[in-house]
Amino acid sequence: MFNKIILIGNLTKDPELRYTPQGTPVSTFRLAVNTRYKQSDEAREDTLFIDIVTFGKQAETCSQYLGKGRSVLVEGRLQERRWESDGQQKSKFEVVAQTVRFLSRKGGEGQAAPESEAPPSEGTDLEPF
Repeated sequence: MFNKIILIGNLTKDPELRYTPQGTPVSTFRLAVNTRYKQSDEAREDTLFIDIVTFGKQAETCSQYLGKGRSVLVEGRLQERRWESDGQQKSKFEVVAQTVRFLSRKGGEGQAAPESEAPPSEGTDLEPF
């Protein structure tokens, strides 16, 4: 089986940093990913909003350097979370980031922050871009 996703998008708000009961940092943020296409000779654009989760040092780095509107490239795996709320089963898809690369800001404002990588998941062999 193969589960890998690569996205480039802009953060819709600042990352949220939390800690697990064991003290592991967890950062979550949402990406807006645009897709442009033609339909009946008319240019169209769709936007997907995708939740991203990072762990460990990468979570702390994302929380420190990223903010609303910032462009990033995320490489990771798709995961479904399931839970029960008020007697109803709920689920949500999100991307668990293995690599987050900070891209230059629009208009050339400043430099890109350093790339942040999480340690590979068990059985995963990662190569940076």
